[in-house]
Amino acid sequence: MSLLFYRNNSSKHDNITCEYLIQPGSPTIYQLIPRKDNIGTVTRMTLGEKNPNTINKTILLVGETGAGKSTLINALVNYAMGVEWKDDVWFKIVEEETRSQSESQTSDVIVYQIFGFEDKTLPYSLTIIDTPGYGDTRGIEQDDIISQRLLDLFQSKDGVHEINAVGLVMETAVCRLSDRLSYIFDSVISLFGKDIEKNIVALITHSDGETPENLLKVLEAANIKCAKDEDDEPVHFMFNNRQSKQKTKKSNNNALKGAWEMTMNHMGKFADFLIKQSPQNLMTTVEVLHSQIRLTACINNLQERIEFIDLKQTEIQQTQEGLKKHEEEMNKNEKLTVEVDEPYKIKQKVDREWRWWALGLNYGGAVCCTVCKENCHYPCTLAWYPGHCEVMKDGHCTVCTSKCPASVHVKEAQCIDCEGECSDESKHVKNPWIYVTKTRKVQKTLKDVKDKYEKNKAVSEDESSLLKYFEKNMAGLQKDKAKAKSILETLAKEIEILQQEKNQLLEESFQHVVNLEQIALNVNSISIYDHLDFLIEKMKERGDMEKKRKLEELKSQMDKDKGIKAGMRYKFGKLREAVWYLKKQW
Repeated sequence: MSLLFYRNNSSKHDNITCEYLIQPGSPTIYQLIPRKDNIGTVTRMTLGEKNPNTINKTILLVGETGAGKSTLINALVNYAMGVEWKDDVWFKIVEEETRSQSESQTSDVIVYQIFGFEDKTLPYSLTIIDTPGYGDTRGIEQDDIISQRLLDLFQSKDGVHEINAVGLVMETAVCRLSDRLSYIFDSVISLFGKDIEKNIVALITHSDGETPENLLKVLEAANIKCAKDEDDEPVHFMFNNRQSKQKTKKSNNNALKGAWEMTMNHMGKFADFLIKQSPQNLMTTVEVLHSQIRLTACINNLQERIEFIDLKQTEIQQTQEGLKKHEEEMNKNEKLTVEVDEPYKIKQKVDREWRWWALGLNYGGAVCCTVCKENCHYPCTLAWYPGHCEVMKDGHCTVCTSKCPASVHVKEAQCIDCEGECSDESKHVKNPWIYVTKTRKVQKTLKDVKDKYEKNKAVSEDESSLLKYFEKNMAGLQKDKAKAKSILETLAKEIEILQQEKNQLLEESFQHVVNLEQIALNVNSISIYDHLDFLIEKMKERGDMEKKRKLEELKSQMDKDKGIKAGMRYKFGKLREAVWYLKKQW
């Protein structure tokens, strides 16, 4: 690629050729052009050549939309390059995007690698991970994508595996803990394991150099777990955002120089912090991100499976009651009928957001098991194929009933009216879809019941997972009819087996919550709180008072956390906005 570069004066930065002129003046502003490639789903921008013998420090920047992350990244790069006030130049590495002020200027996770300047102000090379702003107009799903992108980056072979600092980028003008800010803090801190706490610092933008007392009180009110100084206050560094402001006859150049010097002074302090602070391996953070995704998928799947099991139990109870009314006739009249509500599953069309970076292909939608007829992960925002989905482990699903191989799961659009795939010649419309449960009135004869439970005839796929007990035991019953139980007893046994399956599902979900509580930095998390009422109610139905009490204690602890309440209010407000928008579109 040919690079454009211009110079209107000679300076110590003349050897930097991967640039082009944005704006002449004082300072002269240049756009850097790093090499661009990808780490999985994450964009990587590399400036200079990596020296394998040089130490590297990694910074992850997170914060709300408009906090000034892009300007801070440019300042970090200029500091690393050794740019001084007298040089009268300024370099930008972050590309400008045209977006509304309510949206993040960074639309995706981007990794910036800065090599080759280790002989300037820093004795190490620098990796900066920039994230989109939390809480912008694109909604809650956009925030979920950020965590999944970071997971992809942290577990990729050539990705980022340890981190020196997590920078909470905040404007100095923040003076109160709003619902939106509570939600953002929760979203950010919930990403990490407990071992990252001492690496989290506040990076304060638009600062005039004065200690941001109000902002520090906000951090205290939010109970942010982060590095603390000798006064037990959050470790923080202050930066001004006016380094690229033009020096003119009307501007206060002394004030601009003071802002420059204050920023570079705190850059030096931040650089020293990076030297002193031990890097943290991201294995626990990866485990937290995995657990969050699997907990959500597990709970969603659990709710659907329990709904189906409840309907199946109702069908069996209706069969029992119908047969009990005519128990004396059962041996004489095989045409005896009972009416039941039979549950069954169908495919239902769902929307899948168009993502330009996926070229409209297989991102979004749902990962569904065609054997268990269950939704294993919906929405699955990042995986290209089912095998790439985060609910898969060692080639098998961690969610569906039979923990089936990834190969029997689908993610591609299909005709929702056909079983399996349509023929190549078919002109049927293909849509992304999920399984939904419905019921229908069915007349069953005594002969139908006998055929099903005594002769073990083939059953529909919808019922296959519910009849495992009979698949294992029917052969013995057929060999020795004298030992076979009555149909009514068999039906009662099936209800018991279904209840055991529900108990197992609840136990799996409970263990996900316990695991997150043990490893997550932010135990009081909205991502956990969302599921507690459901699990508490089901543990109560199950009669497991010990686990119910454990979950109630966790919920009670969260109810006392004003940040959780505020974050929940903001989240539900955003969800209501999304529903309103969809209704308006319809």
